[in-house]
Amino acid sequence: MRVGQGVDVHALVEGRKLVIGGVEIPFHLGLEGHSDADVLLHAICDALLGAAGMGDIGAHYPDSNPQYSDIDSRVLLRDVAKKLATGLWRVVNVDATIVAQGPRMSPHVPRMIGNIASDLGVPPAAINIKATTTEKLGLVGRGEGIAAIAVVLIETAGA
Repeated sequence: MRVGQGVDVHALVEGRKLVIGGVEIPFHLGLEGHSDADVLLHAICDALLGAAGMGDIGAHYPDSNPQYSDIDSRVLLRDVAKKLATGLWRVVNVDATIVAQGPRMSPHVPRMIGNIASDLGVPPAAINIKATTTEKLGLVGRGEGIAAIAVVLIETAGA
């Protein structure tokens, strides 16, 4: 068994959709990034790749490659799952926290869990998503960005 952790932060900007956990959330701002800037899925991808000793999301899907411009991060998460399976790793569970002053995440969490479970090929019970604010402190508290933190457990596929 191996543990991995991932963290991602993106700035909130006008003119972009807000996509978190593969769910488009109605909001007047979206996240800036080369892909769809889904902070939650990026943190989970980094955690999974780290647990497997496979580097990080930037090494596999560099923002310098136009192939990944505006890509749906669910495509990246499914590709990470394939990479893990090729390395004979199986996802045991994911625990992640979205850090955002707004909008409220709780109404969207069940769909996020469904997307992530489906993309990783695990039961929804293996995915836990939480959300919190920073009590108006820092860049998140000022509404300048959204962050996500993820911890994962993987095991050898034969276990």
